Parts: sequence; C-alpha cells; structure tokens
Amino acid sequence: MYVAVAALSVPEANKDAYIEAAEFMANWSMDHGAIEVMEAWEADVPTGETTDFRKAVAAPDGEKIVTGWVIWPDKAVFEEANKALMAGEGFEDYPAGDMPFDGKRLIYGSFEPLLTKGR
Repeated sequence: MYVAVAALSVPEANKDAYIEAAEFMANWSMDHGAIEVMEAWEADVPTGETTDFRKAVAAPDGEKIVTGWVIWPDKAVFEEANKALMAGEGFEDYPAGDMPFDGKRLIYGSFEPLLTKGR
C-alpha cells in the first residue's frame, strides 16, 4: 500500500467547483489504479498557537481547509499514475475554467504506511 496525501484551502464560494474537480480527479485516479480516494471539507479546524492547517496552507479568511488521500496498491502503480498525471494524460474533459483553489499553497506528499487498522 502507498498513500498520497494533500492539504489545501478553497474559497467557500468555490466549493461546488472544487467538488466537480475533485470528482474528476477521483475518477481519474481510480482509472489509473487507485484503491480509494477520500476528500474532506473543513468541519472543525481549530487555530493553533504555533501551527495548524490554516497556517500550513496560508489560508486567508473566507477559505475552508480541504484534506484527502489516495490509496494506491503500491508505489509502482502510484509512480505510473504520476507519470500520466504529469503528462496530462486523460485531462481532455477536466472541468473548464480556473482552478477552484490556489495550487501554490497545496501541500502534498506520498507515504508508506507504518500502521493500519480497520477496513
């Protein structure tokens, strides 16, 4: 198992556009071998004294925190999908218009699980 994780902020007014883009990316990821995709919209994101999600993504007032992950069967499948992503393969039908968030403030990375429980 290999996990790609992201955190970002989205203007509240762009929630519907974000959901549309996230749906596209979830389907794209599944078509490229992902096992699971999860996106979560801020419900309770407290402000921390030293750091927090808002500070991490430099979220201004009026933006909501979004986090999520894509679970891949292994690193090799992720790397093949990432190559396709970087080449823009399959993006002909990506939702039209501007991105619904500032990609410069997107935090992402991939991880090898240390512990899993449940499902």
